[in-house]
Amino acid sequence: MDSLRKYLAEIIGTFVLVVFGCGTAIVTGCGAGGGMGAYALTALAFGLVIVAMAYSIGNISGCHINPAVSLAMFVNKKMSLQDMFLYWCSQIVGACAGAFLLSAFFNPEESGFGTNGLFNDSVAKSFVIEGVLTFVFILAILGVTSKIESSNIAGLVIGLTLTLVHILGIGFTGTSVNPARSIGPALFKGGEALENVWIFIVAPLLGAAFAAIIYRFLDPSSVPAEAPKKEENKKEAKAE
Repeated sequence: MDSLRKYLAEIIGTFVLVVFGCGTAIVTGCGAGGGMGAYALTALAFGLVIVAMAYSIGNISGCHINPAVSLAMFVNKKMSLQDMFLYWCSQIVGACAGAFLLSAFFNPEESGFGTNGLFNDSVAKSFVIEGVLTFVFILAILGVTSKIESSNIAGLVIGLTLTLVHILGIGFTGTSVNPARSIGPALFKGGEALENVWIFIVAPLLGAAFAAIIYRFLDPSSVPAEAPKKEENKKEAKAE
């Protein structure tokens, strides 16, 4: 039952992330001539969702709501392989449900629909940008969640970090740093968004894995001697 609650929490969290984050991008016209105000509001929306979810479902699932975060936790032995895959499934289901709800209010074919896109039509540049943005985001998550004394402010720090990477990244790729958040809207938008979604899956996962490896080197004491076999520590990362 506890495992079911964790996966349900991840579905809900990712659903909320897509509805409010991508929904704000659609409403403000972010990426479609909405200007810097639209960028700022969208970045803030994504960050505030993380803060809200971290303090509501963080004690249940850790509030990963992002496959990249779950991968980093697995690499650093803070969750099992089985849990990671089930978290991934839950996160993708939540993202698709969020995109489905948005499609009831907005026509995916007539708006950007919160999808990600290539920077200057370059796969290589977009890949590097997403990898770097995710690396910074995950490094911040691992750092703030490794300190017990920071647990009360972890959600705020992570939310602000997500806002930060969106402020820079929206003008380049629309900012993913979260494969699930990219998959949901891309499935409903179709076209180039769906053709290029692999970039916004692979790049964030590689960026997250690299961040986890680097953090293990910087702070070896943060990595448990053995990975949990079934239950994840509920006090672990709260994140997108």
